[in-house]
Amino acid sequence: MKTLYLDCFSGISGDMFIGALLDAGADPVHLREELSKLRMEDEYELRWEKVLKNGITCTKFDVILQKDNHLHVHSHTHTPEKVGHKNEYSHSHGRGGHEYAHSHEREHEHEHSQEHVHTHEDQEHVHTHEHNHTHKQVHGHDHHHHAHRSYKDIVQLIKASGFSEQVENTALQIFKKIGEAEGKIHGVPLDEVHFHEVGAVDSIIDIVGGAIAFHQLGIDTVISSPIPVGKGKIRIDHGIYPVPAPATLEMLRGIPIERSDIRGELTTPTGAALIAVLAEEFGSIPSMRIQTIGYGAGTKTFPDHPNALRVIIGE
Repeated sequence: MKTLYLDCFSGISGDMFIGALLDAGADPVHLREELSKLRMEDEYELRWEKVLKNGITCTKFDVILQKDNHLHVHSHTHTPEKVGHKNEYSHSHGRGGHEYAHSHEREHEHEHSQEHVHTHEDQEHVHTHEHNHTHKQVHGHDHHHHAHRSYKDIVQLIKASGFSEQVENTALQIFKKIGEAEGKIHGVPLDEVHFHEVGAVDSIIDIVGGAIAFHQLGIDTVISSPIPVGKGKIRIDHGIYPVPAPATLEMLRGIPIERSDIRGELTTPTGAALIAVLAEEFGSIPSMRIQTIGYGAGTKTFPDHPNALRVIIGE
């Protein structure tokens, strides 16, 4: 039985999950080709590259959004060191902009003591526009790059894309998990949930892409470590909340979480949904014959702690 162990020593997010699976042998060309079935090719580009995280070589996966014919690159205060020149790009992809009130998967950088409030999931987005000059914008949650999508919209989009039954079912389960959590928190039936954040292009790519890479590797069962969630406060579109955010905490019901002294949001809502849908057991590394190991980098950099997700695949 092919087993995937998720070693979430720095939490988990959608981009970390895909990066780790690519690092462990998932095919990025297959990922790109399958994602093209969403017919969003003119709205984003994919990028994956080798970076160093506190001395560990990892794969960093990014969705680069297009807005008004410009690429919005999610860079941050601490840029990870690149290893060699292994950037890979698709041809145009994505629907410009990310409105993650609760589900943005691009992790965040903070140099100072972090007693200040973090904005949710991307805490501070610094967009580098590829003009002949570079300027920065620090974003909270007032993104208005595209119309909000409803849960029904997402379901229709995935079902119309022609994915394999396995990929379709997994992606729909993840979106349903997030939708149910949001609906419960806000007192709204699932079919009436409208996503500010999960409907964003980069979130759709992270979730569907995660399902594609997962099934391409032929995983039979998933075991996960307990999940560190971080600590501190974040700003979401409803105000200032403690970490973990309400939707994240709701999805982690019944899942063992772990104390962490790191300030910041280590596990994002999409990361929590991935764990809730995929993981069948929780605990330490199981007895197994290891085949491959992968590291997926987050964007945030900690002084004494590698911000990465480690995956171990074996029999």
